[in-house]
Amino acid sequence: MTRFTLQAGLLLAGTMLASTAYASEMRIGLMDDADVLDPAQSRSFVGRLVYTSLCDKLVDVDNQLTVIPQLATKWAWGNEGRTLTMDLRQGVKFHDGTPFNADAVVYNINRNLTLPESRRKSELSSVAKVEASGEYQVTFTLKSPDVSLLAQLSDRAGMMISPTAGKALGANFGSNPVCSGAFKFVQRVQQDRIVLEKFADYWNADKVYLDKVTFLPIPDTTVRLANLQSGELDLAERISASDVEAVKKDANLVYGKVVGPGYLSLYVNVGNGAKADNPFGKDKRLRQAFSLSIDRDAINQVVYEGTALPGNQPWPSTSPWYNKDLPVPTRDVAKAKALMKAAGYDRFTLELQHANNTTQTQMMQVIQSMAAEAGFDVKLKSTEFATLLSEQSAGNYQLSRSDWSGRSDPDGNVHQFVTCKGGLNDTKYCNPEVDKLLNEARETSDVAVRKAKYDAATRILNDDLPMIYLGHQAYLYAYSKKISGFTPSTDGMIRLTGVKKAD
Repeated sequence: MTRFTLQAGLLLAGTMLASTAYASEMRIGLMDDADVLDPAQSRSFVGRLVYTSLCDKLVDVDNQLTVIPQLATKWAWGNEGRTLTMDLRQGVKFHDGTPFNADAVVYNINRNLTLPESRRKSELSSVAKVEASGEYQVTFTLKSPDVSLLAQLSDRAGMMISPTAGKALGANFGSNPVCSGAFKFVQRVQQDRIVLEKFADYWNADKVYLDKVTFLPIPDTTVRLANLQSGELDLAERISASDVEAVKKDANLVYGKVVGPGYLSLYVNVGNGAKADNPFGKDKRLRQAFSLSIDRDAINQVVYEGTALPGNQPWPSTSPWYNKDLPVPTRDVAKAKALMKAAGYDRFTLELQHANNTTQTQMMQVIQSMAAEAGFDVKLKSTEFATLLSEQSAGNYQLSRSDWSGRSDPDGNVHQFVTCKGGLNDTKYCNPEVDKLLNEARETSDVAVRKAKYDAATRILNDDLPMIYLGHQAYLYAYSKKISGFTPSTDGMIRLTGVKKAD
């Protein structure tokens, strides 16, 4: 059966990959399919991988997660941190020929703030207004100082789409996205491929050597690696840790690894619709018991073969923002059972949804087994990743497993997930004290003061557990030796400027 599944997967992938040959085409195997290709609405990690080639941002980050210029060439804070003025790159065009200028930035920021479907509102909630202070200059006026704003503008909140296309398509922009990146959108077939081609008028076109990029979602890590080994793929992202040795031994492949700033987590539905109305969503003792039933070190060794880092906070223990007074808990089945008994249960049944890729499935099976020893009967529900995110947003879940790739500023790992009106708050957790602490942390540039605010917030979150953090995953890559100029990025993105493919 295993051989049949692999052969069938290879046949399917081979069919998907069959296409007209291009002078220089790069084919990238993804763990999941992207969700909607609209920076205002999307939330998936793989969507960000595609955007890195499709949609330039006001600013970017380097491998030290330092903010660097992209569409904005320089910037300055004023009025005690209440204004941010940015000078913009000149001579930039969107893929439809619309010029990039200050008016385009004003349109994009206002769209992110007002589009009903936008998930960027909480990321930009400090912005009172944005104005064109010159043809190629914009000024943000803030309600209060926000040191996280530059980091927000280095991701989806700062991605620029064509105002012409945005106005024409509205909330349906994702059906035919038009941005200003190195590659323009050509085609998308759900669960099959996303095709981009080089944009001839790109402002940095001299550094773009690929003519075409095709992203192919292949959730099965075995099939993804087999396609890479056969030459049907040029690069595979997030390969399984169990495949690392095979990659290292293959003379035709290169192995790459980088530990990102994000986390692995379980989301608990504590207030998102009818499915939150159950003891696990209402009684934090059950959530605390479930967390104590998990051996995070064992998961790292069994599932990730030591490449991940056990965790219990929105940032890893190697981060300066980590609260050392709340160390990663050791597994304690006896204490978990005592908490369950105090809540009135000897056994408790709950449904845990997860993405249908190989690594997450293995991880959930390990957690299912661990939790059973404490009295939890976990029923696993496997689903395609974009569907999982949709179900989380709609509240159609009890417990859900999802990752966050992380951001350069600590605010980006926590604020939008646990504040009452956070754009990615699928749990619908709402604690005014947490909101107060996280909003205050945005308003000061004093690192010690920010650290104290985050420490206080993590103490509350570790007790309430709307999210049960499990660890911090490394990004593992395998790619063909025909590829040169590729370097794994700390933020997990696949940057293709400067990348070449030999014949």
